[in-house]
Amino acid sequence: MTTVAASVPVLRWAAKRARLDDGDLVARFNKWPLWLSGDAQPTLKQLEDFARLTHTAIGYFFLPQPPALALPVPDFRILRDEALAEPSSNLLDTLYLCQQRQEWYRDHARMHGLPALPFVGSARLQEAPEVVAQRLRETLSLSTEARRQMPTWADALRQLIAKAEDAGVMVMVSSVVGSNSHRKLDVGEFRGFALADSLAPLVFLNGADSKAAQMFTLAHELAHVWLGATGVSDTQVGQVPEQQTERWCNQVAAELLMPMAELRAVHERDAPIPDEIQRLAREFKVSTLVALRRLFDAGFISQIALWQHYRVEQERLRTLKERSSSGGDFYHSLGARTSKRFARAIVSSTLEGLTSFPDAFRMLGMRKTATFYEAARELGVTT
Repeated sequence: MTTVAASVPVLRWAAKRARLDDGDLVARFNKWPLWLSGDAQPTLKQLEDFARLTHTAIGYFFLPQPPALALPVPDFRILRDEALAEPSSNLLDTLYLCQQRQEWYRDHARMHGLPALPFVGSARLQEAPEVVAQRLRETLSLSTEARRQMPTWADALRQLIAKAEDAGVMVMVSSVVGSNSHRKLDVGEFRGFALADSLAPLVFLNGADSKAAQMFTLAHELAHVWLGATGVSDTQVGQVPEQQTERWCNQVAAELLMPMAELRAVHERDAPIPDEIQRLAREFKVSTLVALRRLFDAGFISQIALWQHYRVEQERLRTLKERSSSGGDFYHSLGARTSKRFARAIVSSTLEGLTSFPDAFRMLGMRKTATFYEAARELGVTT
């Protein structure tokens, strides 16, 4: 059987960026250790299977060293370890897909004479986060009182997404790459990103995260849009990011979701901290970590108390499992995965003959014409 001389460094690189360990690979390719030692080589069929598994172009395996595939946008993440220096194929492919969607919508907006959105890039880092948060609140017509009346975090998240979409921001939420349920996104790698553009601003949220965490990520990424700063984020609420942009966006997000004046009005000083952050999280529909950080920002707790309770709460949240009733099929719907604004526009354009069905199917993650027409009805494009 004919074998091919695949580059060992590239084999290792492909496995690493696909987040596959040796145990995973030996189960599929029993000679994997021998490939790495150079004592055996894969057949062409095996190399093709490995390329599909790791989502790697097969031509790369004939290079002496791995190619440098950096993020196509600025990286604002906190680098906790070496792994973050090499973006996964799942993150890269999600970014590429969203960039394609944004490019399509930008052309669509120009064709239809849609005006540029004045809020994109309207903020500056030198401005007080409280001032910018108020501008966001006014543009999005947000009301903290209305959010308090929402029964669940999922309902509050839906409302915030709808407000952002109404203002002109495409918000896409998914826990997988495209519509491929086998390619799950890792919250440990990234929580979201923003692609700033005056005609087609786009925010992507990692749907594998909790609803409360997604609320903060969305607010954080909207601050990026107002700043006009494209990039990938890892919004660690309790930590203070090294990068000024991330610190500022965290401050805007916290003030947007949990205004300091309203916190001071409702804070119960005599309540135990664990009970109080639970109550405030329910009240404002944020995470308990956001509530804890805001208590510190307001001067109600010391830094020692912040970190003591932060560690305890972080561990508690780590052990919790997402309730299946907290959103159900919300993220499985086309409008949530691809943004209702984008989905309605491309479906309408396709029905008008301006966009080809193959292009629409690719960007919407569809394969069947029947699914397309069903989505058109669901989105209100057809009756």
